[in-house]
Amino acid sequence: MVPAGAISGSSPFGLRGRRAVVTGAGTGIGRAIALGFASAGADLVLLSERDNLGEVAGLARDHGSAVRCVRLDLADAALRRDTIEQLLDDHPVDILVNNAGQIRRESAERFSDRDWYDVIEVNLHAAFDLARATGRRMVERGHGKIINIASLLSFQGGLYVPSYAASKHALAGLTRALANEWAGRGVNVNAIAPGYVATRTTSELRADPTRNEEILARIPAGRWAEPEDIVGAAVFLASAASDYVHGHVLAVDGGWLSR
Repeated sequence: MVPAGAISGSSPFGLRGRRAVVTGAGTGIGRAIALGFASAGADLVLLSERDNLGEVAGLARDHGSAVRCVRLDLADAALRRDTIEQLLDDHPVDILVNNAGQIRRESAERFSDRDWYDVIEVNLHAAFDLARATGRRMVERGHGKIINIASLLSFQGGLYVPSYAASKHALAGLTRALANEWAGRGVNVNAIAPGYVATRTTSELRADPTRNEEILARIPAGRWAEPEDIVGAAVFLASAASDYVHGHVLAVDGGWLSR
């Protein structure tokens, strides 16, 4: 493995010789980040709760990456902890991307306990389990990069998504807390806060003409993001180019937070 401070090849953005774990890698932002890492030279361990990693794994291998695919339901706390420990023992990693997440939409007064706890379990508890297990090993080796996928709702409350907003606020706080502990020990912990991205998760919003128009009117860039718009930020935070960046939540939002 290449120490975090080393420059891979001629570019500080290169990832050759590094191995990255990406959760929720079968679709959307996770898939785009995985392929971006592969194009930058990284090997990959891809996680998904569904059997949907074949295509992205094949494309990553076309870039020359070694790829392992793991089907894992991150909502199962006992299973994920055991699987993560074994996985990290088998495959020491330099980069972790906590991308997997859930969202449930309902007004707060009708929001169910199940929808509250399910979202918190995956978006926050699973992310901490992964960061803790990965970070412990990174600290021992003296290098590593952890990237949490936060949200605009790490800064705002949103509408009809109380558990999602709470989990993403907490993930931003966790990012800063871990950075405070590990920055001086060679481990960078940062987050990306995507804006409104055209993925399966946002299909309901895009299908609603009124809500879609409201969202577009608020975005200075004038369009929804594509998953590929998040890749540059992820490669930066995974690479030696960000070695002095700690505890930052980087908004990639088309200017939404500036409006």
